Amino acid sequence: MGQTVAELLLETLKASGVQRVYGLPGDSLNGFTDALRRDGTVAWQHVRHEEAAAFAAAAEASLTGELAVCAGSCGPGNLHLINGLFDANRSRVPVLAIAAHIPREEIGSGYFQETHPEQLFRECSVYCELVSIPDQAPRLLQNAMRAALQLRGVAVIVVPGEVFLADAPKGARAVPVRPVTPIVRPDDKSLRAAAEMLNGVNQPTILAGAGCQGAHDQLMALAGAMKAPIVHAFRGKEFVEYDNPFDVGMTGLIGFSSGYRAMEHCDALVMLGTDFPYRPFFPEGVPVVQVDVRGEQIGKRVPVQFPLVGTVRDTIDALLPLIRVKTDSSHLDRMTAHYQRARARLDHLAKDHRDDSPLHPQYLAWIVDKMAAADAVFTADVGTPCIWAARYVYMNGARRLVGSFNHGSMANALSHAIGAQARYPHRQVVALCGDGGLAMLLGELITLSQQKLPVKVIVFHNDALSFVELEMKADGIVTYGTDLTNPDFAEIARAIGLFGARVEKAGDLEDALGAAFAHDGAAVLDVRTARQELSLPPKITFDQMKGFTLYATRTIVSGGGDEIIELAKTNLRQLQVE
Repeated sequence: MGQTVAELLLETLKASGVQRVYGLPGDSLNGFTDALRRDGTVAWQHVRHEEAAAFAAAAEASLTGELAVCAGSCGPGNLHLINGLFDANRSRVPVLAIAAHIPREEIGSGYFQETHPEQLFRECSVYCELVSIPDQAPRLLQNAMRAALQLRGVAVIVVPGEVFLADAPKGARAVPVRPVTPIVRPDDKSLRAAAEMLNGVNQPTILAGAGCQGAHDQLMALAGAMKAPIVHAFRGKEFVEYDNPFDVGMTGLIGFSSGYRAMEHCDALVMLGTDFPYRPFFPEGVPVVQVDVRGEQIGKRVPVQFPLVGTVRDTIDALLPLIRVKTDSSHLDRMTAHYQRARARLDHLAKDHRDDSPLHPQYLAWIVDKMAAADAVFTADVGTPCIWAARYVYMNGARRLVGSFNHGSMANALSHAIGAQARYPHRQVVALCGDGGLAMLLGELITLSQQKLPVKVIVFHNDALSFVELEMKADGIVTYGTDLTNPDFAEIARAIGLFGARVEKAGDLEDALGAAFAHDGAAVLDVRTARQELSLPPKITFDQMKGFTLYATRTIVSGGGDEIIELAKTNLRQLQVE
């Protein structure tokens, strides 16, 4: 008896370095999962919701740069993948999704669980095709894998359930598909034009993003030659922040005042591997150099006079010999001094709140950073956990940070942590979860137990969708619909068989965190944090001040005076420090 299509697909995945598949089983997927069972060398990473499978695959791909795989059965099964696949595609990480389909002869009949996945997945993928006959399967799989790896995104192959069980094409064999690293740099004319402009300015600033991965030495060399402060986008934090004497922190809504000022006062901006989306934080009327390996990304956020298509590493290697080394470091010195003051204020706020109850979230993040392993992988939920991770979790070149930074989805931290821990079983993985995000995919705590994944889950528990509340306050809107009635997450963890501890007093935090980190399995630390904590942006506009004043007035008129009092008490010291 020859190979089935499912067995050939699996052999191709194995030859390409795939070690696990995230998903849930289902009847239309049975041919594939049974091939996994019989083979026994590729792990079936069972989760409780397909959305978590896609997030987990996204995290693995982000950490390794190699192809990660998730799968879902027909109809609702593979539809559940979509949100996590949007996250992976917008993060530009290589993920293959295997979407099982209804029987071929029933397509178009309104059959049970019928959808049209080849249409539905089109927007969240770089490749999406239906395997109509068994002979197509090997070639379409290879096409999908190459597209995911080379275009850095999601590829989807849609396979009717019976095709998995069909005989593989005669003579077909597994063909390994692995990532390649081409050299991509701009043409000489474009490089000379950019260098001539940069040699003629006095106060250049660099904005560095995730495209700086693997180019740390080149980035430091360019900043040193230009005497330029380096601002980083959130996704660039793990690749830019460490061993960086030019660092002035982040800009944007959750950034530092120093990062904003370094861009505000520059006379030229160099964007390196970033698609930073917030246009109000860009300087006006200065020349911009933008480096991106995807030329279509250039100029999307701000007018760019000097577009350079190439990788950051290869482009700087070609540009640096054309740059005249500057001797005037006054702009750099002012901005790094500003950063040191901003950094000291933020650290002061964390340390100053160490005795408060409920805990201030910046103190929790600060302690987690101090006690976590030197090579820990952090995942952060969208919302306020991202703020505290951005400001208090320090990257050192060995640590990693994964989040839904482009797609901005709730419930990502625990699911991302599943993929990180599955890929690195002996490495500390810390999920910084909001209470709303954790509750949304709460069943994945059971995945930690069933799959024996020792993730450490830190819950910022404030009974609110607190980032949404911040947005409402800034817009002058009375907070509404953001209350959360939560359980004791530590008790839930213990009921599942995990380590669980609840912390309500700052004095208990270090002991509880130490016990959680020392535990040899999964742990949930449920920490009560202050609901009314403000995270002041680096730039406060007149409209924001007007909006906050309007919020306070409306809240008092609506009978919410206690909320205003609590807001003032919670943030009094922060406002004094600022």
